Amino acid sequence: MHVTKRPICMGRLVALSAIFSAFPVFAQTSTTPAAVASTAAEVTDDGWRYSLGVGVFETPKYPGSSATRFQPAPLVGVGYGRFFFGSVADANVPFGLGAYLYRDNHFRVGVALSYDLVKPREESDDVHLHGLPDIDRTAHATLFASYNLDWLSVVGAVSQDVAGKHEGTTASLDLLGKYSPISRLTLTAGPGITWGSAQYNQTFFGVNAEDSARSGLPAYTPGSGIATVRLTAGASYALNAHWNLGARIVASKLPGAVGNSPVVEKKTQMTYGAFANYAF
Repeated sequence: MHVTKRPICMGRLVALSAIFSAFPVFAQTSTTPAAVASTAAEVTDDGWRYSLGVGVFETPKYPGSSATRFQPAPLVGVGYGRFFFGSVADANVPFGLGAYLYRDNHFRVGVALSYDLVKPREESDDVHLHGLPDIDRTAHATLFASYNLDWLSVVGAVSQDVAGKHEGTTASLDLLGKYSPISRLTLTAGPGITWGSAQYNQTFFGVNAEDSARSGLPAYTPGSGIATVRLTAGASYALNAHWNLGARIVASKLPGAVGNSPVVEKKTQMTYGAFANYAF
């Protein structure tokens, strides 16, 4: 039974974390929803674990965009004992390398280092951005923790730009209820929130005097504060011990000073995704 259960749990773990983290795919932004924590009832510290899959996503072109993009993305996960590479479980890291500092059947704490594989925003994404600088890819150091019950996961993460790209710090918290109407189907839903530092919010939503002169948008300084609130709903179905299918919808709101930014065209942001995942 143990050999059969672990691939199913690993498949759910990697697939769910990957799809929650993609907003946009493989870029870590303030609108990134945190991953749902593992549904695994057991914690193992030995042996290799692998997961491969593909997802398709419709996401905003950039935080605050009124336009969307459709993008396929590979889902990759490799683990050995406490170490992992790929989509980071229990955190809002799309793709990285890290380790669990502590794990038991309910509580997990870990660290990860990740790098954006796509730019969070480019001037060419929309005519509305003409005159504004691109937001470069950067490296993030993340400390995360989760508490997991059969019916609930609480997931928190703090992430810092460590490559000097002026993307500051974010802190996220998500509560996700879990329900399995049948043994192979897991439904999840719940709220989340992300706080952004002054530097982070300025990079993504601010307009300095020089950018204002080039773009024609008014100068704007949002300061630190809540960068997004969100509601997540989804489902994951284990076809067998190896294959998992799933879908996810995330509705996000850019509130307060962030939402009032002249960069923002649409305060309500929607992300849709579906995935297939194979664990072995």
